[in-house]
Amino acid sequence: MDLGLKGLRALVTGGTRGIGRAIVETLAEEGASVAFCARTAADVDRAAGEMTGRGAAVTGRCVDVSDRDGVRQWVADTAAELGGLDIVVANVSALAIPDEEANWRASFDVDLMGTVHLVTAALPHLERSEAPAIVTISSVSGREIDFASGPYGTMKAAIIHYTQGLAYQLAAKGIRANSLSPGNTYFDGGVWQNIEQNNPELFATALGLNPTGRMARPEEIARGVAFLASPAASFVTGTNLVVDGALTRGVQF
Repeated sequence: MDLGLKGLRALVTGGTRGIGRAIVETLAEEGASVAFCARTAADVDRAAGEMTGRGAAVTGRCVDVSDRDGVRQWVADTAAELGGLDIVVANVSALAIPDEEANWRASFDVDLMGTVHLVTAALPHLERSEAPAIVTISSVSGREIDFASGPYGTMKAAIIHYTQGLAYQLAAKGIRANSLSPGNTYFDGGVWQNIEQNNPELFATALGLNPTGRMARPEEIARGVAFLASPAASFVTGTNLVVDGALTRGVQF
C-alpha cells in the first residue's frame, strides 16, 4: 500500500535517537522531506549527517521545545524552506519519571507544552496543506497505572486528551490529529537499556509483562506514526493508537 507520503513536508521533535530517529527515517524513506530538532547540537549534527549521507531529505536544528519562541522560529524557518508544512509529530519527552517537583515541571514544560508549542506554531501552515496531519507521541503510561504513573504518566495522559480535543476542533478544517502510545521500546542508549544495566530487577519485571517476550523496536513504533500521518489514514482522526505488543490489559473503547 502506498501511504501517499511522497512529496509531503514533515516536522519531528526529538529526532536524534530512538523512536524519534526512527520516525524521521521512516517518513524520509516514504518520500517525505523531514525537518527534525533536538536539544543537543552535536547530536543533531551527527544524526543529520548520517541520514543525509544515506540519501534522506532531512535537516536538523538545535531547538529546546520548552522554549516557545525557539519552536515558533524553527517552524517558521522550516515552512519557508520547504514551501509549507503537511505533518507535525510531537515526539520529544523529558522522561522525568520519579515523583519529584522538578520532574513535574520538566514534564509539563517539555512533554505537554512542547507539544502545544509545536502545534500552535504549525497550525497556520497546516491550514494551507492538502494533507494536514498532527501526530503526538503519548505512552501506555498515559492510559494505565504503572511505575511511571507520576509526572511522566500524567502528562502523557494529558497529551491524549489534548490531541483528541484538537481532532474535534480542527475536523472542519480537514486537519487530522491522532496520538500514538508506544509500549516499552528498547534501543541503544535508551531508558530501557539504562534500566537493564542499572536496575536489572525492574528490567526483568517489565520484560516479563510483555506477552510477546520482548520489547518494541523503534521502527515498529515509527511505522504506526507514518500511517497516522499519511493520506492513507484520511478518515482516522481522534484516535489513540496503542502499539505495545499486548502489554496493556485495559480495554480501550
